[in-house]
Amino acid sequence: MIRVTVLGSGTSHGVPAIGCDCAVCRSSDPRDRRTRPSILIEVQSPPATPFGGAVRSILVDTSTDLRAQALANDVRRVDAILFTHSHADHVFGLDDVRRYNQMQKGAIPCYGDEETMASVRRMFAYIFEPPRQQGGGLPQLVPFRIGGPFTLGGVEIVPVPLFHGRLPVLGFRIGSFAYLTDCNRIPDESWALLEGVRTVILDALRYRPHSTHFSVDQAVEVVAQLRAERAYFTHICHDLGHADTCARLPPGVELAYDGLVLEELQ
Repeated sequence: MIRVTVLGSGTSHGVPAIGCDCAVCRSSDPRDRRTRPSILIEVQSPPATPFGGAVRSILVDTSTDLRAQALANDVRRVDAILFTHSHADHVFGLDDVRRYNQMQKGAIPCYGDEETMASVRRMFAYIFEPPRQQGGGLPQLVPFRIGGPFTLGGVEIVPVPLFHGRLPVLGFRIGSFAYLTDCNRIPDESWALLEGVRTVILDALRYRPHSTHFSVDQAVEVVAQLRAERAYFTHICHDLGHADTCARLPPGVELAYDGLVLEELQ
């Protein structure tokens, strides 16, 4: 059994956007306040791993807003990190992981495809090639390259190749749950990896078409093709008000929001 918390459901600008007075940016509905995209997957009663304890909490992406998200959702552990890709809104909170190193007294394994891990190493060279002066300390990470399905704490993680415009990125499937953010195309070979998915969190930026993200209508079509029972749209910009948009979506489909918790997924 797994539990998924949506830490952030917004686009790279976040909502409200800086300097914007639109209805969504000025909304009093807390579901219209969206930090940068990330989720936390909590695995129920997993067995021990080689990293000094059981994998209980798997963080997908270290968003720019990681510190605020961790405080808002009382995230006390991060046992592993999965990276979908290396865009700033998905990795720039990496330095905040050092607090978990301090609390857990150990390094944290992190996983991404070869291009993503190479980019993370370049962007955070001070972590992987530490300077003499370390100040308040550095994140302690053990990087791994994803080459296919792998296991964390007895749970199989299935990477799902996607396209974010022309950029290859990864979604992830665990059991009947899939997380597919920052994408506008699912290649033919990935559909088989998604067979039987019952709950999906899927990119849906806005109603208007976009060159690197699914629109709402395109995302609805993907949900129908997956035959998912429940779908939650993420990476949402300020074009979409939560209540108004959800009222227009098909049954079983709604916008995700920061702090949404999905319980007892298998």
